[in-house]
Amino acid sequence: MSIFFAILFYLATAVLLVGLARKIADYARTPAPLPIVTTPAPTTGGGVVWRMTREVALFESLFRASLWLWGLAMLFHVGLALALLRHLRYFTEPVWTGVTLIQPFGLYAGFAMLAGLIGLWVRRLFVERIRYISTPSDHLMLALLIGIAASGLGLKFVNHTDVVAVKMFFLGLLRFDLQPLPADLGLYIHLLLVAALLLVFPFSKLLHAPGVFFSPTRNQADHPREARHLSAWAAKLESKV
Repeated sequence: MSIFFAILFYLATAVLLVGLARKIADYARTPAPLPIVTTPAPTTGGGVVWRMTREVALFESLFRASLWLWGLAMLFHVGLALALLRHLRYFTEPVWTGVTLIQPFGLYAGFAMLAGLIGLWVRRLFVERIRYISTPSDHLMLALLIGIAASGLGLKFVNHTDVVAVKMFFLGLLRFDLQPLPADLGLYIHLLLVAALLLVFPFSKLLHAPGVFFSPTRNQADHPREARHLSAWAAKLESKV
């Protein structure tokens, strides 16, 4: 099983990195020749940076649109961020001071992450207009994330595993020195779900994470009167005149 999971995580990591790099490159190459920024919007580059910071860190537009949806999204995303930071202890030796300090918060952030995900899934199941536009992949992504959160919490509070051996296994992967993984069914389930998420991430709607930075309705300045904007086809016509 150690060999199987080592190969699986090397493959999943490669798919994640290559897939993300290709998608981000596609986003960067996609032209946005005309200003389509959502107003009210900043008129300077610095204002755009501040707006994007608020959007990414605080979900500002979602807060204005739906307070209860914003609350569920914040529960999930903040919980996920803290849980990921807590998991850095498995990849660092010695463990960084900041990672050590965040351990108690990261532990219970798993419950916040799970609560937010369940709330978002209930919304997709019982809010009629959201249920109508939901696809099977939407439900599968939520089920996968819930499975990861629930199985991770289970390893801590229900069926304890040897976390020292788990850390040695992942440090070994980083150093290309294979170490034995504990024989633990709950751990196997958790790692399989994590690997599945890494594999599907570059091909799923979860790409909104990097995609938000390339959204022309958010990353443009509102200066149509200060600067002249021409689409590629209009520029060609103008050059022939």
